[in-house]
Amino acid sequence: MGMQAKIIGTGSYIPSEIQENESFLHHEFLDEKGASYEHGNEVIIEKFQSITGIQERRYAPAQFKASDLAFFAAETAIGDANIDPEILDYIIVAHNFGDVEHGSHQSDMLPSLASRVKHHLRIQNPKCVAYDVLFGCPGWIEGVIQAQAFIKSGMAKNCLVIGAETLSRIVDKYDRDSMIYSDGAGAVVLSATEETTGVLHHESASYTFDEAYFLYNGSSYNKSVRPDIKYIKMYGRKIYEFACKNVPTAMKDCLDKSGMGIDQVKKILIHQANEKMDEAIIKRFYKLYNLPVPEGIMPMIINTLGNSSVATIPTLLDLLMKGKIENQSLHKGDVVIFASVGAGMNINAMVYQF
Repeated sequence: MGMQAKIIGTGSYIPSEIQENESFLHHEFLDEKGASYEHGNEVIIEKFQSITGIQERRYAPAQFKASDLAFFAAETAIGDANIDPEILDYIIVAHNFGDVEHGSHQSDMLPSLASRVKHHLRIQNPKCVAYDVLFGCPGWIEGVIQAQAFIKSGMAKNCLVIGAETLSRIVDKYDRDSMIYSDGAGAVVLSATEETTGVLHHESASYTFDEAYFLYNGSSYNKSVRPDIKYIKMYGRKIYEFACKNVPTAMKDCLDKSGMGIDQVKKILIHQANEKMDEAIIKRFYKLYNLPVPEGIMPMIINTLGNSSVATIPTLLDLLMKGKIENQSLHKGDVVIFASVGAGMNINAMVYQF
């Protein structure tokens, strides 16, 4: 089987600024034609919470950018792994919008966020290769898949994979979907091991023929705002239907090829995008095995942390590993499925044994 990639350290950065749903009560929400909604914000927020499960989200302090959040999470993961950062062979940072200054709408990716993280970590070793991954919300899992490939091939022994984003800075405040997004970062250190645990199998796919622009950059719904300034936009219903159709089958394909049975799966760590959508995905996944969904199989943090894109799963993992999620835990030998869906439209899944 050769070398396997094993997680030896986790870390996350959860911003301290809490934005509760009530903070949107006095927002001016408009539809895509620029018209006001018939119902007031109380109704909009109530419906939003019932669908997404989000009660509050976190925004990064004004002085920090995505690369700063990535660095904070990386420091914690490296400390947790108890390694010298100089022995890292790769630093892979997944994101979507680079560094965006507070109050700005311009994305900055020169140099790459991974280069910035390496600089902040004060790593001198030039053989430590730093690069970014742009793969939508599944970017962190894809980074782990790439790190696993480097380790399995013998090209690397230690890799740092980070997901970081400040989505609050690229949302259209007139769009009610802006309430979904949040900021944060999560990271893991993966190391080569001769054990038979670690990453057991993975699957990735890109659906672009009809689906490429389900998430896109578009103008504000407020027609008085400069049309050349672009914000994150999405076709929510199309994404929901796409995810519910394609993610469960990707998860099943991945699990079936991993050599593990459905009865061995202890947890499913899925991208925290929308509570109702995630529940539907898991229900359809278990239906493929003609089984009910086991109680407690899917830990959730979206209700308090919102959707921080690539950061959701590594943040969830870090909190789970450190016993910070009520009535949830992981133990040695546990089999876990990771899964995500996002812009592109990209999907991936990974089976991991701790």
